[in-house]
Amino acid sequence: MKLKAIFFIILLTLIYGTISPLFAKAPTTPKILFTSSRDGNREVYMMNPDGSEQVNLTQHPAGDLGAVWSPTGDQILFVSDRQGTRMRDLYLMNPDGTNVRRVFKKKITAWRGNATWSPDGKHFAYVTSDRTRPKTELYLGTFGEEDAELLPHCASPAWSPDGSEIACHISPHPQTSRLTFISVRTREVEQPLPTKALRWQFQPSWSASGDRLAFSGIKHLLPVILDRDLHNAWRDNQTIFIVNRDGTGLRQLVKEDGPYAQHPVLSPDGEEVLYTQEINGHSQIFKIHINTGVQTQLTHIAGPFRRTNTGGDWFDPAFALPVSPKPELLTTTWGEMKKEDPDGRK
Repeated sequence: MKLKAIFFIILLTLIYGTISPLFAKAPTTPKILFTSSRDGNREVYMMNPDGSEQVNLTQHPAGDLGAVWSPTGDQILFVSDRQGTRMRDLYLMNPDGTNVRRVFKKKITAWRGNATWSPDGKHFAYVTSDRTRPKTELYLGTFGEEDAELLPHCASPAWSPDGSEIACHISPHPQTSRLTFISVRTREVEQPLPTKALRWQFQPSWSASGDRLAFSGIKHLLPVILDRDLHNAWRDNQTIFIVNRDGTGLRQLVKEDGPYAQHPVLSPDGEEVLYTQEINGHSQIFKIHINTGVQTQLTHIAGPFRRTNTGGDWFDPAFALPVSPKPELLTTTWGEMKKEDPDGRK
């Protein structure tokens, strides 16, 4: 009987250890993920939308950053160099910071980061970069698989809520950066917002309904400036905009006064935008109401580095997508496309 009991306990332990991600609890209230180096090391933190209850989730000596919620909120995808190779890679963890594991098992030759989930939670897009090559590459991956498909060159990917396209930005030359949409099915590229409307367009973030995006932008040409102070003065023109998916309704949300604003993230209800801006020598996270223009500073803690609190990703259970999306929410899935054509193309 004792042997049977021991065997049963071991079996339960193995089963629970295998399926524990399925029982990871999603937040029951809205939560924001962000990166902070307030203790001298980049860590992934979580807080309420009003800035309260800021909690360190990773608590690891490695650099942890760039965290994003899964569509259902029961998993977090983030970037870390905890393998000790000084090469950043993608990791998964539960919402409480437990059960950390690598997404890929193969040894990496270039950094992986800037990840975005597909609405069905099975796939993800990410960017690779190599210190020996300044060019970044965009890839499509599937959880549980080691291979990934190279997409048209693009950076800062954001998967649309209906699953049909990925928003990103392309810099065809040093003087411009274009908001770009890549069709997941056909790989066709669309750029609805002309550079005459805005010279620089990057870091897009979708609304939950998929009808508009927030993004960082600069109105002016990049001058050829060798003086650092003059270059920073130009960069301080970077701020936050919002635009309809078809390129209409362009509107500036944050004034250009003061240091540059970056990393915009639309709230799930589409009413507010998170962004990062420097104040008193340290980057802090703010939010602005799209209609009223009311701004709220969410983080206030300083640290030993200038980039103290940055980025953000917003989860609200009221807007969470189901694990198996409704057909009207997800027009196509990566798995279906692979069945249609092994190369993933028409």
